[in-house]
Amino acid sequence: MIVNWKSLSFILISLAILSCQNNKAQNRAADSFLPMQIGNLWYMNAQSYTEIKDTVRINKKLFYKFYSLVGGDAVSTVYLRIDEQNKLIEGYPDSPLKTYTRADFNAKMGDKFFTTGEKDENDNEVTVIQKSDTEMTFSFDPIYHPNLKGHPSQVKYIKGKGWAEKFKKLKIDGVVYQN
Repeated sequence: MIVNWKSLSFILISLAILSCQNNKAQNRAADSFLPMQIGNLWYMNAQSYTEIKDTVRINKKLFYKFYSLVGGDAVSTVYLRIDEQNKLIEGYPDSPLKTYTRADFNAKMGDKFFTTGEKDENDNEVTVIQKSDTEMTFSFDPIYHPNLKGHPSQVKYIKGKGWAEKFKKLKIDGVVYQN
């Protein structure tokens, strides 16, 4: 009988620990400007969507594999992670030492940073142009590109949802949102 109580106590404690970890994971998704979990989906239509398909280690860091179908015939795969400083980092398995900073979610309104810092055509000057508790917008200006300098593009994020586009359906950590 004593063995059964010890086993039962161990099982109950294990379940309590697992449920606490599950709540932490759910809270992280709600607190993130780009929630990352395999299966998350940003869906416009059958020809245009992005889905997290897998994870991969690049230079010993965990990245999420974002697969996108664009216009029904173009495919894009990017590898993203949010680092310890709350920066959105892009990397690739075939170039493990090269990374790009796509967003800094700790930055303040008006703050600037560069995507690579290499001062080449792929380096963008990024400016935080809007920030609230629930939304953040970044402006990307390719200032070292001879033809694109002065023609910035913007990317907006919504906390708990990711990119602020007109998606018909979102699936974030198993929860489906329909528009």
